Amino acid sequence: MSAVTDTIGDFLTRVRNAVIAGHRVVDIPASNMKKRITEILYDQGYIFRYKFEDTPNGQGLIKIALKYDPVTKKPAITELKRVSKPGLRRYSPSDELPRVLNGLGIAIISTSKGIMTDKDARRQKIGGEVICTIC
Repeated sequence: MSAVTDTIGDFLTRVRNAVIAGHRVVDIPASNMKKRITEILYDQGYIFRYKFEDTPNGQGLIKIALKYDPVTKKPAITELKRVSKPGLRRYSPSDELPRVLNGLGIAIISTSKGIMTDKDARRQKIGGEVICTIC
């Protein structure tokens, strides 16, 4: 088994694959950055619920309950895209942060004041690394 070098990319891929497969819950190895991204997804209404669990190896686990429309059964997350990759980092000043689906989606930005949505970063007038976009 090879070690994962892009843990955020792995996080996004696990969520994307679970949505495509129609799973209700997805388990992801925890890190502080992934926990914060999970909290943002919950706050913005993209996931139904989440839980941080401790594991014997000390890493921890994030259990994410995915959100689907009760009538149409369509997932709340239609697209997850990694923007800044380990081989090619993408940084943007506050006035050039990407608008996802003309404001209907969100971009997650890693700033000097923590990880936040593009809207929060624009409001605080701080730029940073564009981690991913979600819609």
